[in-house]
Amino acid sequence: MNNFDWLDLDAKLLRLLVTVVDAGSITAAAQRLGVTQSAVSHLLDKLRGITGDVLFAKSGRGIVATARAEALAERARTLLEELERFARSESFNPAQWRGTVTIAANDFQRDALLPALMQRLRETAPGVCLRVIPSDVPTPEMLRQQHCQLIISPRPPEGADILQKRLFADRYRVFYDPAVRSAPTTAEDYLAAEHVTVVYAPQRPLDLDALLLSRGVVRRFAVQVPGFSGLPSFIVGTPWLATVPGLLQNHLMRDLASAPVPVPCPDMPMYMIWHQRHQQDPAHQWLRQQLEAVARPLVTPSS
Repeated sequence: MNNFDWLDLDAKLLRLLVTVVDAGSITAAAQRLGVTQSAVSHLLDKLRGITGDVLFAKSGRGIVATARAEALAERARTLLEELERFARSESFNPAQWRGTVTIAANDFQRDALLPALMQRLRETAPGVCLRVIPSDVPTPEMLRQQHCQLIISPRPPEGADILQKRLFADRYRVFYDPAVRSAPTTAEDYLAAEHVTVVYAPQRPLDLDALLLSRGVVRRFAVQVPGFSGLPSFIVGTPWLATVPGLLQNHLMRDLASAPVPVPCPDMPMYMIWHQRHQQDPAHQWLRQQLEAVARPLVTPSS
């Protein structure tokens, strides 16, 4: 017998359900929500009474959501968005916005854009927290399942419900350790060297690496790392080269020298990507405007 009325549901319970589903453990959910584990367990018991489902089952050191919990979490996300829009009404004031914005970005996009974005948020929307998750090779499901509100990537996932806008284009450059070698100035010198590159997913090279290979530009890769932040350690003290976006010279690759790529090389575009459900949302529109403003000064580095 269900001893709870569905009217006992509120936004906090819906948020709890979504957070536990996403976190996969009561401990992690409590940390994200800023409450105790016992508080999470107590509210889960209340949700179980309302829904008539166990919602979660133990799995190793964590918990796994039941099929009913997964389905309810999807509906809860939509309801939470509607409640947020209801609270904001038609007039959006960023100074009154309270919540967490989740953006998927890899280390290059993260360091190039998000510290400056956070500064703008802190100045104009101090009640907003920023959560950054890795985008890897982004998929439409990241947005459809609301794992994030925005993706920043040179690879927009395809989907009729997925929207995108170009933020900037960057020029690739060759990074090297000037204490060990000089800049490669010819294609022969460039191809004779060993290289270090980034591979985010098995059998999925960077777009540039795949493009150069398709053009017959064959390089020898000594090391492949899962992110740009892993490159400098393998370049310092070696004659190896890394061909990556030039804007990295402002942060991750700042201690290395760089030069133009001595083979024909395209620019790398960068996009912000979102789901169509957010297209008319005032808060999301404002967030996209802030990201565009941050990206505006990022011009293609000179050769």
